Amino acid sequence: MASSLADARVLVVGGAGFVGSNLVHRLLAERVGEVVIVDNLLSADMTNLPKAPNLSFVLGSIAEARVLDRLPRRFDLVFHLATYHGNQSSMADPVADHDNNTLTTLMLCEWLAHRAEVDKVVYAAAGCTVAEKTFEAAAPTQEDAPVSLYLDSPYQISKIIGELYGNYYFKRHGVPFVKARFQNVYGPGEILGAGHWRGTPATVWRNVVPTFVWKPLAGAALPVEKGGVATRDFIYVDDIVEGLIACALTGEPGGVYNLASGAETSIRALAEAINELAGNETPIALAPARDWDRSGRRFGDIRKAREALGFSARVGLRDGLSRTVAWTRANRATIARCMAQHRWFMPELAALPPPG
Repeated sequence: MASSLADARVLVVGGAGFVGSNLVHRLLAERVGEVVIVDNLLSADMTNLPKAPNLSFVLGSIAEARVLDRLPRRFDLVFHLATYHGNQSSMADPVADHDNNTLTTLMLCEWLAHRAEVDKVVYAAAGCTVAEKTFEAAAPTQEDAPVSLYLDSPYQISKIIGELYGNYYFKRHGVPFVKARFQNVYGPGEILGAGHWRGTPATVWRNVVPTFVWKPLAGAALPVEKGGVATRDFIYVDDIVEGLIACALTGEPGGVYNLASGAETSIRALAEAINELAGNETPIALAPARDWDRSGRRFGDIRKAREALGFSARVGLRDGLSRTVAWTRANRATIARCMAQHRWFMPELAALPPPG
């Protein structure tokens, strides 16, 4: 069992993406022996990745036999971060969500059970699958909360199926599968428009934070749905990386842990804070609620991760947002390039100036 990162051989599935690339940078800083990345670049950009002699990249999906056949048969740690990002893209193309969420997890588990060896595999699960569907007062979502049989999107369905496959392969084949349930991750490295068109404007306008940072830097109004009453648990990407590493080194096989800040923040408060940090005086644009989204208020219970893993989020929201605004300003050319490749599907992008 790997007790540290030093000299470890690590596989990062989805390693060119937002969270994956931040994790890869951290692993290299910890002097791991080797990092192997598998990514099909569906929603990622290669500029996120560093160059290092002990880093190798395999282009393709982990669900492809040709990709699995190229990989070493022994890893100390595996991080499974590949996903079909996210709810709205999955509703636009449920089959693509199945191929890139459900099938990737099943094929990886099959490979680990029958053809490879690993000390620990950490799966990026989704807190939205287990959070109560409510706009009323929210209680912190615990790891053993009941899961609704009526989820809001194929993304949520595939994410919980990933957990169920992990549980099966742990019990039946001994695959040391640990579930890390993400809350709303934000921070440097999330590039709007990175990757391929996925049939919906959510290809560009991804998670709320990068969208909310880009638009005010360009002087545009922030779209706030249902008055901004919904709440989320925002966790900075450096903290999520630390949580993933804690899951890998000390998480119990078969276990599940919330990687969360434990703080409930309204979307309205988030928009106001970002507008202030970006110096945007354009008023918020109120919009109707999304007709599919019943996950009104939610945040994660942090007690188990703190007690079992020694993990607590350290970067406060305002500090994290300030860093994200600064990173977006510094990388506006790369972001604009990735957004512009979708202008054939979203003509309004041609008229959107990059943030100054």
